[in-house]
Amino acid sequence: MTNGTDSPPGLEALASHLGYTFIKKDGASENDSSPATDDKADKPEEEKEDKPQVPKGSLNTFGKIYWVEDDETWTAKEPDDTKPAEGEETEGHAVLLRQKKSADSRKKYEIDSLIIQSPQLKTALGEILNDYPGVCCNLDRLVFEGPFEPLVHRWGALLEYMKKDGLDKVTKDHLELLHEILSKELADTIKAFDDYVSNGVVTYEHAWIIFQPGAVVVAPGGPGGNIAIRFKSGSYMTTQEDGNYYRLSCERVDWNGKAFGWAEEYVRLMEFKGVQPIAEMNVFPLSFHPTKETVKLSLIERGKKWSQLAGVRYRSYDGPAVLRTSEGNVLVQTKGRIIVDADTFCKQWDQCKIYVTPLDSGSSDKHERVENWENPVSNDNTELSLNEPRASTNQELTDYQYMLCSPLLRGYSMKTKKWMSFYIPHVKDIKWDNRAFDSLVLPASQKKIVLALSKAHVTGANSFDDVIAGKGKGMILLLSGPPGVGKTLTAEAVSEKLQVPLFMMSAGDLGVRADEVEVNLERVLEMVAKWKAILLIDECDVFLEARSAHDLDRNKLVSIFLRLLEYYQGTLFMTTNRVDNIDPAFQSRIHVHMEYKDLTTTSRKSVWRSFLDKLPSNFSDDEVEEIASVNLNGRQIKNVVKTAQLLALDEQQVLSKEYIDIVMALERGFKYDGAN
Repeated sequence: MTNGTDSPPGLEALASHLGYTFIKKDGASENDSSPATDDKADKPEEEKEDKPQVPKGSLNTFGKIYWVEDDETWTAKEPDDTKPAEGEETEGHAVLLRQKKSADSRKKYEIDSLIIQSPQLKTALGEILNDYPGVCCNLDRLVFEGPFEPLVHRWGALLEYMKKDGLDKVTKDHLELLHEILSKELADTIKAFDDYVSNGVVTYEHAWIIFQPGAVVVAPGGPGGNIAIRFKSGSYMTTQEDGNYYRLSCERVDWNGKAFGWAEEYVRLMEFKGVQPIAEMNVFPLSFHPTKETVKLSLIERGKKWSQLAGVRYRSYDGPAVLRTSEGNVLVQTKGRIIVDADTFCKQWDQCKIYVTPLDSGSSDKHERVENWENPVSNDNTELSLNEPRASTNQELTDYQYMLCSPLLRGYSMKTKKWMSFYIPHVKDIKWDNRAFDSLVLPASQKKIVLALSKAHVTGANSFDDVIAGKGKGMILLLSGPPGVGKTLTAEAVSEKLQVPLFMMSAGDLGVRADEVEVNLERVLEMVAKWKAILLIDECDVFLEARSAHDLDRNKLVSIFLRLLEYYQGTLFMTTNRVDNIDPAFQSRIHVHMEYKDLTTTSRKSVWRSFLDKLPSNFSDDEVEEIASVNLNGRQIKNVVKTAQLLALDEQQVLSKEYIDIVMALERGFKYDGAN
């Protein structure tokens, strides 16, 4: 087969291999390596022969252009010529190879990049590289830069496509041409990849080879267990602080408080020397995990639990949590009750927002089909109360998406009063103390009233409204009396009985300046209303005390407190030790005022029994009667029992009256003899 067009330099051997013979119009021999166009390059335009126009990308050939170091430009011939590289002489080639001097002493030149000009080849690559990030094969100028990551990652897909039935001759020829070029240029890379896979190791320089876009990668270990994310792209980077690393841009399934979606995740693979087992790196493709099927199942189960906790949930927690500070995220140990609430979490000024894109966007369907995951499983709604089951949100997660769910829940620690991110394995159901309300030392009628009023508001049974809509819908209970008689315990016992959150705070938590108090109180009232929690403001005398004409700052505090309470729609317990000096405006806003007296001997006996029955102890009724005769309040009794229990544990004994006597004698400065 002959080709009457002028040929680019250096193609004779490959053309001969493909069945072409190049005949130059000037009669030069086939062994002449000088460019066919050199004899015309310096001719005036009017002296040049007319040349037939070759359709762009129609020839089953490739052309070479070269990088000239001195001029920093590309050229169609070797560096002794600096004329423009791309133009009439290169337009007909299906593929252009841009070459530059190689740093490898074994090579003269190496391919810097490929320019795909063939329309048929672009169409084929559009299918082969479908959904590959950063690649659009419809471009008029389709360029692949070394080290040709898309072509390496989809090498298998290229080979399969070449076997496809029904390919037209031009497409087939151009694919074979591209395969010929890549087989030579990427031979070392592909061989290295085969070696790495077969031996389960990789070097830092070639780490990019094993991370194919769309693949699931895992980061083993950590406080929450394995983390699975979907790889999008990677790049080698260097910073002064961290040195060299390979930065993986990935995505996970997350919840922003309103919807599930894809969120960005970035992971670093730090530089390492020599070869390293892939499965021992801090992040690697799931396909290399020695127990990948077991890991998949555990991730799916964790993802299902995570999705069920999306929304507003009240749970118990004991373990590490992520706390955001001015110096960055730190890991802290926390224990106690938490509120899971990503929506409110994202509204905090000092927390990172969670930005998500819809789950049905991008190429998720393709990846799920490849993985052959099961049918979607319906999810639950997140908008109802803390204890009611959720209805369908019309958002469905597949097992593939469950596997990629975030390991973190965003929420609020009720104990530390801080917003944190909590790890799924350490989130547990609450063990409610149903005995707390029964052991409350109050007249039966008072217990009945306080429980009924609180329950009505928590369940939303109260539909009463003020003349002004939304005003006066709250339930405010004032508990007054001396310290240690059960005021705080009443609110705690009610929350345990109703199984709802209890948000405890003191006046000091709100601040001292009027503007500070207003902002903090408004924020707290909004949160507890959303969580359907019971609010307890302990020792709130500074807000309740009657206003005067001489203390304007405190008058502002009282006025702000009164105004915000007017529109509060939840249940509020307030405790005070000084009920005699309450501002008259509060009297009309308080629905129930419960006054607590000093404990009687009978009351103290009940309190002693409630604490002693929780511990391994040995007390007769007479002994309890004897210690109950001492005039102590409830808080003092609790402290005595706690200290005596520590003494007994130190001596590996069961708590007995002997240890109670020792503690009470120390605290009162005399040896306890049973007298008041």
